[in-house]
Amino acid sequence: MPSRASAPTLGGVIDAALQFILECDKLKAVERRSRPVGMTRRENSAEHSWSLVLMAITLAPEVDPALDLLRILKMLTLHDIVEIDAGDTFCYADQSNKAALEEAAADRIFHILPADRAEEFLTLWREFEEGITPEAKFANAMDRLMPLLQNHANNGSSWLEHGISASQVLQRANGISGVSPDLWARVLALVESSSAAGWLRRP
Repeated sequence: MPSRASAPTLGGVIDAALQFILECDKLKAVERRSRPVGMTRRENSAEHSWSLVLMAITLAPEVDPALDLLRILKMLTLHDIVEIDAGDTFCYADQSNKAALEEAAADRIFHILPADRAEEFLTLWREFEEGITPEAKFANAMDRLMPLLQNHANNGSSWLEHGISASQVLQRANGISGVSPDLWARVLALVESSSAAGWLRRP
């Protein structure tokens, strides 16, 4: 039976968890460049993360049943939380300050939690950023694929707004090719049809 002395510690852990959850609610205020399908407003980063979680639970079992789906879901849930402090960096813009800003944000936000949970979340976030493990590669593939799907469904949307070329999109999405040949074939088809429609500049 737990001693009375353990109760404040448990209470402190729960209080820290609730503080962290409320801090992360601020992700809903971070705007991205992509727009939800059929909408003129920009999506926020929390909506983006939810979309990636949905993609993962739907596609991962088909792409590779051996993947650790829970680990992928944790990475996708956590990967953009740093944008609360660092903001969303447009993927086709200058990335020179991105890593330092996001590392500082990760250190602050995840350390709202007790040390063991903070380190777990930092490890997952860094695994996603490094993109080396099969789970991180899959999670990154979802992160690359969703904006492509949205832009195609929205007749070019942010691609047209920023004058993006087909080669830029293919370079950004290239990691998908090593995760799933079937998904990559669909990426190529979407980029080709988008180029033909004039939504992407030709290389």
